[in-house]
Amino acid sequence: QVQLVESGGGLVQAGGSLRLSCAASGRAISTYHMGWFRQAPGNEREFVASIKWNGGRTDYVDAVSGRFTISRDNAKNTVYLQMNSLKPEDTAVYYCAASYYTRRLDRDGRNYDYWGQGTQVTVSS
Repeated sequence: QVQLVESGGGLVQAGGSLRLSCAASGRAISTYHMGWFRQAPGNEREFVASIKWNGGRTDYVDAVSGRFTISRDNAKNTVYLQMNSLKPEDTAVYYCAASYYTRRLDRDGRNYDYWGQGTQVTVSS
């Protein structure tokens, strides 16, 4: 079992930045691809970014490409999402998730095995 706890969310003005963290416990995340997803009120959960188990590849949804950066520190068992140039449409609950490394790096949340409880990000205009 992997327990994931997100932190770093909050209220920020448009154009501002936030850095989300996802701290894992129970197992080392070094054998998991890690992803960030978000869900806004009334919307379905959507993929934001993912990073391969060894950090060798990343993937971003077009809406955040160039503004968000996913990274990982396997020694600290933590994954990060640096969010710059935030927009009101980025407002959502952000979740991190873990997918066992034998799977391919994926955008489909159904292929992730463990989820955190989420952290709220609110961007005011």
